[in-house]
This record gives sequence, structure tokens and C-alpha cells, in this order.
Amino acid sequence: MGFVLFVCIVIIVVLFIKFNKLRTLSGFQKMIILNHEADKEKLKQEVSLLKSENVEIRFNNDELRVYQGIVDANKRAVSIINQAENKAAEIITNAQIEADEIKRKIKESKTISDSKIEALRANAENLIVNATKEAKVIIEQANTKAKDIAGDAFIAMNNAKELESTVRAMKNVIHGYGDQYLIPTYSLLDDLAKEFKYVDAGNKLNFAREKTRFMIKNGSAAKCDYVDLSRRETAIRFVLDAFNGKVESVFSKIKKDNYGTLQQQIKDAYQLVNNNGKAFRNAVITSEYLDARLDELNWAVVAQELKWLEQEEQRRIKEQIREEEKARREFEKAIKEAQKEEETLKRLIEKAQKEISFASDEQKLKYEQKLRELEEKLQYAESKNQRALSMAQQTKSGNVYIISNIGSFGENVFKIGMTRRLEPLDRVRELGDASVPFEFDVHAMIFSNDAPALERQLHKKFLTLQLNKINPRKEFFKVSLESIIAEIDKMNIQAKWTLLAAAKQYRESLIIEEEIANDKQKQLEWEKYQIEADAVMIENDEELVVVNTSLN
Repeated sequence: MGFVLFVCIVIIVVLFIKFNKLRTLSGFQKMIILNHEADKEKLKQEVSLLKSENVEIRFNNDELRVYQGIVDANKRAVSIINQAENKAAEIITNAQIEADEIKRKIKESKTISDSKIEALRANAENLIVNATKEAKVIIEQANTKAKDIAGDAFIAMNNAKELESTVRAMKNVIHGYGDQYLIPTYSLLDDLAKEFKYVDAGNKLNFAREKTRFMIKNGSAAKCDYVDLSRRETAIRFVLDAFNGKVESVFSKIKKDNYGTLQQQIKDAYQLVNNNGKAFRNAVITSEYLDARLDELNWAVVAQELKWLEQEEQRRIKEQIREEEKARREFEKAIKEAQKEEETLKRLIEKAQKEISFASDEQKLKYEQKLRELEEKLQYAESKNQRALSMAQQTKSGNVYIISNIGSFGENVFKIGMTRRLEPLDRVRELGDASVPFEFDVHAMIFSNDAPALERQLHKKFLTLQLNKINPRKEFFKVSLESIIAEIDKMNIQAKWTLLAAAKQYRESLIIEEEIANDKQKQLEWEKYQIEADAVMIENDEELVVVNTSLN
């Protein structure tokens, strides 16, 4: 009985444990189901939101589709105007070429009568006038067609552009132009032929000026909606005077580095004058006249740049002649000195040889040693004489030097120059005498049979790294010494390099500056030394003046 009871209790306990497990598992399953239902509800909400967004996007697309035609029409309108402007430019260019040819024939011919010349000149002028009129008609027709296609949207787009340009012009006038419109002047020469010279640019400039005068004369420079002739002419004269006055003022400011700024000033003047002219029944400068005056500016800048380049070339040639003359005098002096030294040494050798013949055995050793020394000196003098003769005969031989001046110009700035001096370091010393606070360090002195060509080749290679972008005669370049060495190696030129710049005076100056900043006594000693040195220099200068006066 007791055993049966025990078994029953065990069974009850086991069943109770299983029941608890089942109840726990059931609760866990319910929790999973609830979480799943929550996720399902969340997904339903997200799907619903996406559906509503999709409906909204479709609705917006339907609304925007209405304006697609306007966008397409505007694109087509702009395309029509661009094509018309290209066609107009082509007509004017062809007319200019033909007119240039007529004027060239007039200039070259010596047999044409005055009446014939006048007729040909008038014909050339008419070509430009008619071409300008034809171009104007083409652009006006294109504008009309563009308005018909795009309607109010095209007009609104043009008005927006007009207002934007006017606002920009006003801001430029108020705040200045800064550096945002800078255009390198040399970039204007890129499209010109190499043989294009200052005289050619001058002819182009004269032609451009004639064209602007013709446009005023034939009434294509400005326009106005006044019906009354007197009022219309007055309004047109008003806007032309205002615009041309500003343009002439701009032309007077032409320099090497301000072409882009001047170009923008003319465009801004056009915008502001036209904006003010609207009060007088749309009295405005035509875009064709603006283009003509911008073309005139272009050729004025090109002419000045080419003139400057030709002057620079002449200056370079004169400088080379002066350098060659100086080198020639040095060579002649060196040759004379070497010849004189040779003669002296030959006499001394002859004398030593005679003394040897009469000397004792003990004295012979002494004279023979002296004779060997004299013969070595003679050999050196002869080679020096030969070198001077050789360099004098080779008009282009010389040395290309690579030098730096850390104290004056900073790290990685090198001057690449050329000298034909017999002693090339004399030229380097000249450069470091008074114009800069510290002496130059020589990194390489490269002899070449055509030193000017080697110098030009290196200048061309490092052109974009030129420190002074305006004045090419400043032969300083912001470049690493490794790059220069690599370029010389490419040319298969053997050169001895000094990689580290000593910059002795500069580095010593930094040490002294630090010392006198922290030590008052050293500062006083340094000041005393400078005052004494200055007094010595003044005394030497006065003595030099006295000597020069007595010689004169």
C-alpha cells in the first residue's frame, strides 16, 4: 500500500513538472505569435504608406507632365537661337575675310587709281555693313521663331537671365571685380599662328575699330522704340555715348594681367546702360555692337601682348650681345695674360736650364725641381690660353647655372640662367651683390656648346612652374631640385650637383637673430659691430671717390 502511494506521488510530481513545462512553452509560443502579429501590422502600415507616396508621385508626375512641353519648347528655342548666332557669326567672319583681302590688294597695288581705291574701300565697308545687317535679321527671325515655339516661357526665361546679368553687373560695380575674372593674356595667343606678329594684330585692331564705326554709321549699334525720329536719335545717342565712354575708359586700363576683368567691365557696362535705357522706350545697345567692341578689346590686348613680347625679344638679344661683348673682352684679357705668363715662364725655364748646365751636382737637384715646377706652370698656362681661345671662337658656348637663395626666396625656388663668362661664378656673385640680402648657392654649373639653347629648353620645360607668371625674364622657378636633375639626366648631360644649399649667411643670421633676441649684451655687441663696419665702409667709399677724382 505504501509502495503504491509512493508510485502515485512520483507520477503526480512528474505530471506536474510536464504540465508546468507545457504551460511555459505555451506562453512563449503566445509571445512569439503576438510579436509576429505586431511585425505584420507594422509591415501593413509601411505598405500602406508606400502606396500613398506612390499615388502622390503619380499625381505630381501628372501635374509636371503639363510643363514638359514647355521645357522641350525652351530647349528647342535656345537651340534655334544658338544656330542663328553661329550662322550670323559665320556671315560676318566671311565678310571680314573678303574685306581684308580687298584691303590687302589696295595696299599691295601701286597702279590702281585713287577713284578705284575709293570704290574698293567702299566695297569692303559695304561687305561688313551688309553682313552685319544680314546677321541681325537672322538673329531677329530666330528670336521671333523661338517666341512662337516657347511662348511666355521663353520671354520669362530671357527676362530672368537679363535680371540676373544686371544684378551681377551692379554687384561688380559696388564690390569690385577681385580676381574672379582673371584670364592670362598669353592664352589669347594660343590660337594664333606662330608667325602672327604685332603688325598683324595692329591691322586686325584697326579693322575691328572700323567695324564699330560702321555699325554706328549704319544704325546697327543701338536701337529704340520711339516713333518720333528726333527722340529716337537722341535716346540712341544717349546710350551710345554712355556705353562708348565706359568702353574707352576700359581700353585705357589695358595691362598684361587684366584682360578678363576688362572684358567683364564692358559686359557690365552694356547691361547697366541697357537697363537704364529701358526708361527711354527701350533705348539699348545691340548685342552685335557689344560683340564688336569685345572683339576690339581682344585685338587691343593681343596687339599689346605681341608688342611686349617683341620688345622682350629685342631686350633679350641686346642683353645677349652685351653679355657676349663682356665675355669677349674677358677672353681677350685672359688670352693676353696667358700669353704674357707663357712668355715669362719660358724665359724662367730657359734661365733654369742654363743654370743647370753650370751647376754642381748638389745644385742640379735644386734647379731640376724648380724646372719641373716651371714646366707644370707653363703647361697650365698653355691650357688656360687654349681654353680662352676656344671659348672666344665658339660664340654660343657657355655655362648654364642652377642656383638658389633660401634666405631671399625660400625653399625649392631656383634660378636657371646662362653666362658666357670665362669665370662663370663672377656672374653668380654679381647677382648676389646688392639686389638680394643673401648670396646665392650654386647647385650646378653646366658647360654647353650651345648654352642659350639649353637654357631655353629648361625654361620651356618648367614654364608652368615659373614664379613670376607675368614677366618671363624673371628666371626663377618653384620646382624641386630633383625635377631639374631628372630633366638634365634625360638630356644625357653629365653634371656635378650640390644637393644641399649651404645658405651660410642666412643660417648664421637666424642664429644671431635668436641670440640677440634672448641676450641684451649680445644685442649691444652686435649693434656696435654693425656701426663700426658701417664706418669702415663709408671710409672706403670716400677713399675710392678720391682715387677716381685724382685719376680723372
